[in-house]
Amino acid sequence: MSARSFEVGFRPVRRDQLFTERVHDTYQLQAKLSEPTVCPVCGAVYHSGRWQWADKPAGAHAVLCPACHRIKDRFPAGFLDVSGDYFAAHRDELVRLMRHHEQREKAEHPLARIMDIVDSATGTMVTTTDIHLARNLGEALHHAYQGELEFHYNDAENLLRVHWKR
Repeated sequence: MSARSFEVGFRPVRRDQLFTERVHDTYQLQAKLSEPTVCPVCGAVYHSGRWQWADKPAGAHAVLCPACHRIKDRFPAGFLDVSGDYFAAHRDELVRLMRHHEQREKAEHPLARIMDIVDSATGTMVTTTDIHLARNLGEALHHAYQGELEFHYNDAENLLRVHWKR
């Protein structure tokens, strides 16, 4: 054992120890899919253990990808609440920025998508299929326009709520 193993608070990791799942995500695959598999809605291909954009292989199985499944069920993983006087005056510009970031993210990660953009009396709610996309959109707004940015992660539901206001 190294000298570090005797420090207070250090506990070596056992590779044979079983851990219970911290968060249960119904949309996460429970087992590997047969390859090749294609999502019949968006055309994403499941290959080498992950969803990616590729040409549809011949004889591929058809399975709904987790993002299309979330969209069909109307069950977002991320919420971005955008509000404030600045947003009201520059709504179109800020929505274009968010759509641009979605396209960049989606090019590499097919499961990261904006589900909906809904206007209300107090601002706009953007829902996403991925918690990371909601965080990235909030950070992009904050980086470009400053303002107030808050994150609220619900560990029990694997849900992220982001609030940006200016």
